[in-house]
Amino acid sequence: MKLSFRSIQDAQAWKGYHLPQYDVAAVAARTQKNPRWLHFGAGNIFRAFPCVVAQRLIENGDMDTGIVCCEGYDDEIVTACFRPVDNLSIAVTLNPDGNIDKEVVGSLCESLTMKDDAARVAEIFRSDSLQMVSFTITEKGYSLRNANHELMPAVAEDMENGPAACKTFMAQLAALCLERYRAGAKPLALVSMDNCSHNGEKLQNAVIEIVEAWQKNGRISAEEAAYFATGITFPWSMIDKITPRPNESVEAQLTTDGVEDVKPFVTTKHTYIAPFVNAEKPQYLVIEDLFPGGRPPLEKAGIIFTNRDTVNRVEQMKVGTCLNPLHTCLAVYGCLLGYTSIAAEMKDEDLVRFITEMSYKESLPFVVNPGIIDPEQFLNEVLTVRFPNPFMPDTPQRIATDTSQKLCVRFGETIKAYMASPEHKASELKLIPLVLAGWLRYLIGIDDEGKRFDCSPDPLLDSLQSRLSDARLGAENNAEMLRPILSDASIFAVDLYEAGLADKVADYWQELMASPGAVRATVKKYVDT
Repeated sequence: MKLSFRSIQDAQAWKGYHLPQYDVAAVAARTQKNPRWLHFGAGNIFRAFPCVVAQRLIENGDMDTGIVCCEGYDDEIVTACFRPVDNLSIAVTLNPDGNIDKEVVGSLCESLTMKDDAARVAEIFRSDSLQMVSFTITEKGYSLRNANHELMPAVAEDMENGPAACKTFMAQLAALCLERYRAGAKPLALVSMDNCSHNGEKLQNAVIEIVEAWQKNGRISAEEAAYFATGITFPWSMIDKITPRPNESVEAQLTTDGVEDVKPFVTTKHTYIAPFVNAEKPQYLVIEDLFPGGRPPLEKAGIIFTNRDTVNRVEQMKVGTCLNPLHTCLAVYGCLLGYTSIAAEMKDEDLVRFITEMSYKESLPFVVNPGIIDPEQFLNEVLTVRFPNPFMPDTPQRIATDTSQKLCVRFGETIKAYMASPEHKASELKLIPLVLAGWLRYLIGIDDEGKRFDCSPDPLLDSLQSRLSDARLGAENNAEMLRPILSDASIFAVDLYEAGLADKVADYWQELMASPGAVRATVKKYVDT
């Protein structure tokens, strides 16, 4: 059987699957007529989390419309994956006991691309019914600048030319909001759901910088520019659900069930996609309740709404202490030690001691309890349930992607807390600097056995590797080559020399570079002391 509107009418054929408990076609028709929720960045976490949340609300009678998605970057997600299966997807939950839950999700009611459906997207933005536009476009999707912090030429061109015929996504988004202003200035919430610090602020800063350039260049009026302060809000959020790339073992299970044509594939823009998504069961989404035009009742499906300070504390707890720093440590050291599975790394006593001691002794003392989620309980769940799940096909290679963009939040905030503390010094840290040194060792692209490997994509990879081009495994390396990196506050949130950590990181790096086997020996040395 193939995934389609028609096939899911036969419940017996889909035995063992939760099917939509509503008329999918009718909900899709209502959504197209009165869109309430538009989403950009239709990747795996979007389908595994927000789409399932929407399905619950529709099934419970709390919503009568679903979600419209639009791709502004990778059109093949829509054209080659979503549309051939009537915008349906199969959400597979991978439980720690080996059982899987399978659900056909029908809440994605229309799929669009900015390239081919710009008129329809503009129509949706003008719609009175639209209340929220959400995003999972990754942190780099909000950036207007290149690796050298220079305004990208296409962005500068859009700023100069104004809202007509924009080429870059943030400018296109600002232009769409102007469409809404000109259609009656109805309010709207733009909600980043990306896994990055102050995500709403990043989105707001990008949009406002473009709008201010347009006003300065005489492309829009002062009244139009003011709408972005009076009618558009940018709620902050914290999202957490580990959603690995679609795995062949899950495909095999679905194929055994008789489901056809669900093979994962990679688009020409390197998106890993399939008609199914596989993910863990734990999930968290906390959103600042700042919706001037109303919103879907997401709280009825477990989403937490609160104020900005609480969202920020939850985000700092997760991204800066209880999950993401551990992930980065396992990512760089997993690649160096030849692992291809996070769960397998959680059987490595050295690595488990590494992340446990780092999180409990160095990071957790500086976390602020957000009140709505207990940090210690959250951390314990990560260490004992989530990361060790043997049925989660997550890899250190996936997590190592864009590490240069993540270190400032995952470790920089803790380092700054030590620098500001009257009782502690950043130089007291032992394992956080070992993670940073491990990342520098990882950039060499040679594992602990002396074998070459491909580093994961990163916008700074080429420039960083060029600075380390003279480094040799087993040779006497001049640590001065690290100085431009260690002093770069845009990477670490602080100049590590000013923090008193640069020499320690450099010394660790020298140890890690000493010879094949030095990575394992260095980890053992410092986690055992």
